[in-house]
Amino acid sequence: MLENYTVIGDCRICGNRKIDSIYSFGDVPLANSLVRKEDINKEDDHFPLTLVFCPRCSLIQIKETVNPETLFKNYLYFSSFSETVLRRSEELAENLIRERHLNQDSLVVEIASNDGYLLHFFKKKEIPILGIEPAENIAKIANEKGITTLCDFFNLQCAEKVANDGKMADVIIGNNVLAHVSDLNGFVEGIRVLLKENGIGSFEFPYIVNMMRNTEFDTIYHEHLCYFSLTAVMELFKRHQLIVFNAELTEIHGGSLRITVTHRDNELEISKNMRDLLQKESVEGLDKIHFYRTFASKIDTIHQNLTSLLNDLKARGKTIAAYGAAAKGSMLLNVFQISKETIDFVVDRSTYKQNLFMPGNHIPIIGPEYLLQKQPDYLLILAWNFADEIMNQQQEYQRKGGKFIIPIPDVKII
Repeated sequence: MLENYTVIGDCRICGNRKIDSIYSFGDVPLANSLVRKEDINKEDDHFPLTLVFCPRCSLIQIKETVNPETLFKNYLYFSSFSETVLRRSEELAENLIRERHLNQDSLVVEIASNDGYLLHFFKKKEIPILGIEPAENIAKIANEKGITTLCDFFNLQCAEKVANDGKMADVIIGNNVLAHVSDLNGFVEGIRVLLKENGIGSFEFPYIVNMMRNTEFDTIYHEHLCYFSLTAVMELFKRHQLIVFNAELTEIHGGSLRITVTHRDNELEISKNMRDLLQKESVEGLDKIHFYRTFASKIDTIHQNLTSLLNDLKARGKTIAAYGAAAKGSMLLNVFQISKETIDFVVDRSTYKQNLFMPGNHIPIIGPEYLLQKQPDYLLILAWNFADEIMNQQQEYQRKGGKFIIPIPDVKII
């Protein structure tokens, strides 16, 4: 599949050609490339996956760039299936409406807006919205819901097209999108072009400190090209006359960072939260390769502990299923080479994923309503970042004797 991916030779932010290797995951399938029944006997496409570090701007990134048309044109991740995501989205919308005094004369633009799960909360308040979503199937669903959505990849050209139509944004939101961008400089330049003079951008992404500390290796896959510290993301926006003036940690996805940016000329005071985070990053040495060196050995430890546990349970005649047909689950199963000989099926709430099969190992995906019928002895929670939500939903499964296995940050049974 060489025609479907390229390998970078320099850093995606600063162009530095001296980038240091951290970990090679080998060849793995695309994490969200769920398999249809009619394709189950075909061999899945596999791509190399290598994590590297730039010593000049501190960006963690992968070397391989898979064609975005291959990754995103038909996407099966719908944010609206997570109660946690919906609750946090409503809180974010309410906060932005209040803090930015948004009204019917404002415009909120969301990049990678999915099915409109977040913009819906602005629309309820009659605030003009525009979603920009590259996945054709998801953009179609959003428009059918009444969430005005442009089906396109956001970049400088897209931003100029929207701005030339007379639409300038008071607020630009990008949740878990920065990590997906191969042309980071073109993307951020597009934000500068589309943002009103006194507008702000709000961006959330997995935080590299939590990812490394908790060994969240399953967050690393071909859709996620970059993994940011506050230090690295500040450098990115600075290159385009934008400043980060606030940063705060959130608990979503195992630990994320939400930053707020504006045009440099606005000269807003840097928040105390942000100053504290920068100080911690400096003390921990996020700008040095040694901070990341222990990551590989910690992955190997989780691999050994989890596969030993699963093999022992199978040897004792126990049945094991998994919960969460998301990219995280795909990565964990494929990197650790856990197959359908070990996992009987994967449960997922998304009706768009049910009756499909996991990439690589072709484990069947079924709806959660079947869990009580089949009552496996153990349920491996692949979507461990939503473990509390999942266990709360499956109290009856646990009451009937089912046990949960949480793999990250440490393997444990509940």
